[in-house]
Amino acid sequence: MTDRAGAVAGAGADLRDEPVDPDVVDSDLVYEGRVWDVRSDTIRYGDEEIVRQYVDHPGAAAVVAIDDDERVLLIQQYRHPIRYRDWEVPAGLLDVAGESPRETALRELAEEADLVAETCEPLVSIFTTPGGNDEVVHLFLARGLSAHHTPHPREAEEADIRLEWVPLADAVDGVLAGRLRNGILVAGVLAAAETLRRRASAGE
Repeated sequence: MTDRAGAVAGAGADLRDEPVDPDVVDSDLVYEGRVWDVRSDTIRYGDEEIVRQYVDHPGAAAVVAIDDDERVLLIQQYRHPIRYRDWEVPAGLLDVAGESPRETALRELAEEADLVAETCEPLVSIFTTPGGNDEVVHLFLARGLSAHHTPHPREAEEADIRLEWVPLADAVDGVLAGRLRNGILVAGVLAAAETLRRRASAGE
């Protein structure tokens, strides 16, 4: 059975992103940056060769920290490309050799919010800008929060980080109203809210 768009009814549960391994004819390092690089690849795709430039990114991990009162930790800091102090969840690059995404998430929670967590479980993973970079961000849900024994020093944009504990429902409202637009925050807050809703429905 198909709908008017020709889609197979009930196929949604089986949808998944599909990896592709195209023939890379040429790959050039256009710019070598301090944090990430820019590459230009020539690939054979279909019956033609195409050139695509993209940011070669190390990836990142982020953590949605929710306390016992169902409040989510949000941090605000300056982001120069957008000229905003946007609201975010703690996150950082996968730039420490041998460190897993979960370990990175916990490290960022400690460094940016001076917190530790009893549990830290996978939430979702997202491609942030698949048309322009290869970044994958792994998001985790942290519970059982307590203060880190040693506060972390902060500098540059992190020197004036602002922390706020916001009811999760209010954060969802802020996302849907367009007041909170950071992509990682959007994915993390909505995924956490739905995960907790499903658990409550299941009596967990």
